[in-house]
Amino acid sequence: MNIASLQDSWVERFPGLSRLDTPTKDLLLSRSTIIEVPAGTMIFGPGHSPENMLFLLNGTVRVQQVSETGHEIVLYRIQAGESCVLTTACLLAYDDYSAEGISETDVQAAAVPRVVFDDLVAQSKTFRDFVFAAFSKRITDLFLMIDEVAFQRMDVRLADKLIALAGQDDTIATTHQKLSVELGTAREVISRQLQEFQRRGWIEQARGHINLLKRDELSALAGHNT
Repeated sequence: MNIASLQDSWVERFPGLSRLDTPTKDLLLSRSTIIEVPAGTMIFGPGHSPENMLFLLNGTVRVQQVSETGHEIVLYRIQAGESCVLTTACLLAYDDYSAEGISETDVQAAAVPRVVFDDLVAQSKTFRDFVFAAFSKRITDLFLMIDEVAFQRMDVRLADKLIALAGQDDTIATTHQKLSVELGTAREVISRQLQEFQRRGWIEQARGHINLLKRDELSALAGHNT
């Protein structure tokens, strides 16, 4: 969809916003700007304060934390039809970002200025409910991720991640480094565990790809119902 069409209708892509009254919808549409960002761009990063609330219309954004030693962990991804909980938190607290957002694909988003966001949170119950419902869900997801990182075995988490990344396919385009970022661990840990999976005959590794040979075995390890 072209920018002009998105500018006139993007609010309808968000169920929570589509229930807004007409004057509030018109305000969002008239004061927002449709932005386009190419894949691989840092959209926000530590030390910067958000100037806009972003509502993702097309594409995927990866939000990740990078430690002082350079270790990375993926916190969550923003898909089309979602907003960014970290941006919400920073806008509400008038704080700077503590993580970075990277466009994994070409991205289109509606940017709503901070002053409009502030006014609507204060004045519109429907808008406020939308913001805090999305915020609450993402916070719950983050607590689940913390639980996984802190308490689950790495072989279980890796098996689960491989199945999730594969989807309906049996071939995953990824690297040991990318998987280590996804799971918040060292590359060497991932390499050792993948070698063990390969030894068992569950996967086959090629440069930049992993083939799932025994999905049922990986599913059983991950605790999925088969």
